[in-house]
Amino acid sequence: ALVRVSAVLTNAPYLLNLDCDHYINNSKALREAMCFMMDPLLEKKVCYVQFPQRFDGIDRHDRYANRNIVFFDINMKGLDGIQGPIYVGTGCVFRRQALYGFDAPKTKKPPSRTCNCWPKWCFSCCRCFSGRRKKKAMKSKQKKEKASRRGEAGAPVFALAGIKEPVEGIEGDKSTFLFEHKLEKKFGQSPVFVKSTLLENGGTPKSTTPASLLKEAIHVISCGYEDKTDWGKEVGWIYGSVTEDILTGFKMHCHGWRSIYCIPSRPAFKGSAPLNLSDRLHQVLRWALGSVEIFLSKHCPLWYGYGGGLKWLERLSYINATVYPWTSIPLLAYCTLPAVCLLTGKFITPELSNVASLWFLSLFICIFATGILEMRWSGVGVDDWWRNEQFWVIGGVSAHLFAVFQGLLKVLAGIDTNFTVTSKAGDDEEFAELYAFKWTTLLIPPTTLLIINLIGVVAGVSNAINNGYESWGPLFGRLFFSFWVIVHLYPFLKGLLGRQNRTPTIIIVWSILLASIFSLLWVRIDPFLPKSDGPLLEECGLDCN
Repeated sequence: ALVRVSAVLTNAPYLLNLDCDHYINNSKALREAMCFMMDPLLEKKVCYVQFPQRFDGIDRHDRYANRNIVFFDINMKGLDGIQGPIYVGTGCVFRRQALYGFDAPKTKKPPSRTCNCWPKWCFSCCRCFSGRRKKKAMKSKQKKEKASRRGEAGAPVFALAGIKEPVEGIEGDKSTFLFEHKLEKKFGQSPVFVKSTLLENGGTPKSTTPASLLKEAIHVISCGYEDKTDWGKEVGWIYGSVTEDILTGFKMHCHGWRSIYCIPSRPAFKGSAPLNLSDRLHQVLRWALGSVEIFLSKHCPLWYGYGGGLKWLERLSYINATVYPWTSIPLLAYCTLPAVCLLTGKFITPELSNVASLWFLSLFICIFATGILEMRWSGVGVDDWWRNEQFWVIGGVSAHLFAVFQGLLKVLAGIDTNFTVTSKAGDDEEFAELYAFKWTTLLIPPTTLLIINLIGVVAGVSNAINNGYESWGPLFGRLFFSFWVIVHLYPFLKGLLGRQNRTPTIIIVWSILLASIFSLLWVRIDPFLPKSDGPLLEECGLDCN
């Protein structure tokens, strides 16, 4: 509604989109965005300029990876070299024409060069070949025009070049009527607003008065204005998902536009982020639920937008943005297997041959090498990268898992499930919200995994003590994977236990672990019974009296 009102009143060619909890931190950021928007080398093909999100009030250690450094400083910078970053819902400068669902302007090809040094008989041959090429070019052009009219299953319905001109082959009045009917079906029944959409450089029609503009502004902001129009489908922000930002940017890229990622030295915009564990998990749940909704809709990047202007690598990035919640299912299995192996005495992987071991090691070396190269290229520190890895596991086994089931219930069965957050503790000190405990059902799966792995460690160590020195070698391999899960879930454990009267959480964890092992050793040694070196005496069952 605000897009329509601003188009009627001022119709500026560019828009700034900010969340209600964000503010402008760099007054020169808009000028930098205009440099990209008005760059003649880009030929007005930039639909939006996205700035990274930066936050205030986050604790120094960033326990729950609120800054999202890996996403904003590695992933988004990488996408800038393909077709541009994903729209993240805030900190973005839009081109108004791109929000209206128009196609990006076509790139003009440079004129072909001719040479007069060839003989005349060569020109006649060239004309024959050029005639064939022109016929092929005309056929390909007709195919592209048909593809551009395919509708929602492929490229956009209305192109900027095709909607500005009346229908050919029909008399003037009928052609104008059909042309206006198409515009009204797309943008709604407001003549002033429809005229403003055709002004590529902005501005309002000269024949309008302030009173008429105010009347039209009230009309376009009404609740029923979007009924039976393309608003929310092809025009403006796209409806149908909790994360409408991903869907809106995806539709723009399908129209052939490209986006720009701008990272000024001083952060352009700043906002607030959830501090405690429960609020952070619910934020991740909302994002993951939106991705599941897009994955189960007709706008899924796996099958939507072919034949348009979306590049293949950009499509892969959108597929990754919608598929990632489904990785929670194998991740949950991987976090459970180490504890099962410790409890059953079996290893997580079968015995490997020399060739298989080389493939296994080379795979891990490639993964670590990729991570190191990304950190060196982007300037991301090891601590930020490790925090991101930890919270990826925490969110994967909790919020992502719930988002998959909630999305299936919502899309397939029409059942909308909401999770309540209940506050249990808090104080008035700095970062008090960080230590506040809010119980929610999202905490159940990670807590269960922690308990299972801790029990598995205790059971594995006690089993090795009972079986002798030969069992200690295989035990270390099983303990490695189980400790790897516990270390990834350590920030979750700190948030779960809170301050505990300012006692470090690591001391509490190791106290419980060592106390359990010591108890088992005490039972095994049993120092209060006398030890004898003689033969074992057993009751024979006979009465010697």
